[in-house]
Amino acid sequence: MLHLVAEIEDAVAKIRRRWSGSARVGIILGTGLGSLAGQIETEATIDYEDIPHFPRSTTMGHTGQLVCGTLQGLPVAAMEGRFHAYEGYSYRQITFPVRVMRALGADLLIVSNACGGMNPRYGLGDIVVIEDHINLMNGNPLIGVNDDRLGPRFPDMSAPYDRRLIDKAIQIARREDFVAHKGVYVAVTGPNLETRAEYRFLRAIGADVVGMSTVPEVLVAVHAGMRVLGLSVVTDMCLPDCLKPAAIDEILSVAAGAEPKLRKIVLGVLADEAGQARS
Repeated sequence: MLHLVAEIEDAVAKIRRRWSGSARVGIILGTGLGSLAGQIETEATIDYEDIPHFPRSTTMGHTGQLVCGTLQGLPVAAMEGRFHAYEGYSYRQITFPVRVMRALGADLLIVSNACGGMNPRYGLGDIVVIEDHINLMNGNPLIGVNDDRLGPRFPDMSAPYDRRLIDKAIQIARREDFVAHKGVYVAVTGPNLETRAEYRFLRAIGADVVGMSTVPEVLVAVHAGMRVLGLSVVTDMCLPDCLKPAAIDEILSVAAGAEPKLRKIVLGVLADEAGQARS
């Protein structure tokens, strides 16, 4: 971890040549939230390949660029496309952009993902506001010699997801009249989907939804002292007694259909943050 500060400074210096703003919010536009980039009052768009030490996104539907500008009156740095362990990247590579967004000034991270629903009360297209997580990814981006300039050796994880933001997200969903649950997200490495026995196990240990991302970024955000809002869209049902083969095109279709709901939550939360800043 000791080499990270120099790498972060390299990346920030390159971004600063294109954007002089100071981010308030970092956003990871995962599956189900990609269209939000179109609503940012863009001041700079930078391809990942032009940012030192950034990986390259290889996942379907992930564009691969950093969008800097303002949204709801707040300066933001938004990732169009994220990275996953199943692409072959290390957890430090996956989370490096979070470090960079923090160095750009962001103290809030908003992250979205597509997930499989294991809670039988959930339905396709439902939004899950993550209130806790379980890490089964067989890795952690904080392993190694700690650099106290980046965060503490043993970051506390009693509340990795900001409780006020969770309540605000649920309030917005109720106001806009769509379903949103509070739930526990379990992260696995992938890229294969799970067996029936694995779904039974994951449900038994307390998970409501399962996915292949988010937790590494949240660990680093908490380590860096950021508040976090995590949002999932249920794109396939993972009920072992009536399990059907998952079709990627159907998953992407459900995610696209849920996009307006995710967008309303994010825009509502940012509007509230802007109001808090003015008061």
